[in-house]
Amino acid sequence: MTSDPSPGDMIAAPDTEAGRFATLTFARDVAAPLPVLWQIWTAPAARAVWAAPSPSVTVEFLEADTRLGGREVSLCKAAGQPDFRCECGWLDLSPEERSVNYEVISSSGVRQSVALVTADFSGTGAQSRLAVTVQLSALARDMAAGYRQGFEAGLANLAGAARRTMVLQRVIEAPRTIVWGAWMNPETLPQWWGPDGFSCRTTRIDLRTGGEWVFDMIAPDGTIFPNHHLYTEVRPEERIRYTLLWGENGPRHADAWAAFEDQDGATKVTLGMVFSTEAEFQDAKGFGAVELGLQTLGKLGRFVTS
Repeated sequence: MTSDPSPGDMIAAPDTEAGRFATLTFARDVAAPLPVLWQIWTAPAARAVWAAPSPSVTVEFLEADTRLGGREVSLCKAAGQPDFRCECGWLDLSPEERSVNYEVISSSGVRQSVALVTADFSGTGAQSRLAVTVQLSALARDMAAGYRQGFEAGLANLAGAARRTMVLQRVIEAPRTIVWGAWMNPETLPQWWGPDGFSCRTTRIDLRTGGEWVFDMIAPDGTIFPNHHLYTEVRPEERIRYTLLWGENGPRHADAWAAFEDQDGATKVTLGMVFSTEAEFQDAKGFGAVELGLQTLGKLGRFVTS
């Protein structure tokens, strides 16, 4: 498997009535495990990384609630063109198996199209596959062509982002309120953050949307690793979205998120990172970032249950 599409990967049924109705299918092989693909497809922080179809287009997320019955609202912006508003509502979210959502596109207050988007997931080991079916009803002309272009570019971006994404998960035997409180308390977060044997030295900490945490991580041998977290979203007891910088106002290292879910009285924590480059991702894996990250979540578990 490769992340490049084969000739049969993108197929469109014949349009009718001047292209106003179409069933479009897309498929993409992704060089990443299935849990990573699912997170890249559903996590708002990850969707923001790959959503724009080209560098000349920006996507601004106004709402993002990825749960059954939740919705996502975004604006697609390009210089010299009217903004397009996209509203997505989640109808089915079966983790690592299937998602279904409706999608409504409008511009200048006028509805352009409605669609039902079904995504099916499969994979084994380090390879996975995403198959998407779009049932489109367009109120404006040429929307099918725009959907083809947008999905082809978006899925290519998704596959690239997946190759530089790390996802860590752990079930912590404590209620979500307790786990969230340990994470989002400026007194307790530095006490457990970091792998075994590491400590934190804080310069500034403000754990809210628009806030930051400037700190050094200090290894057991005394090596100092400067860090700067910029918090772009904080949804209490649900998720955190932040940017990792190499030191205060340093180079961007990764776009990250942490999600918290109830699980039979315990809390499932998902920590995801889309690294800035694939080379940085490979370097991180090489020095044991997966194992070190799991140690960090282990310390959180011990902290809240001790």
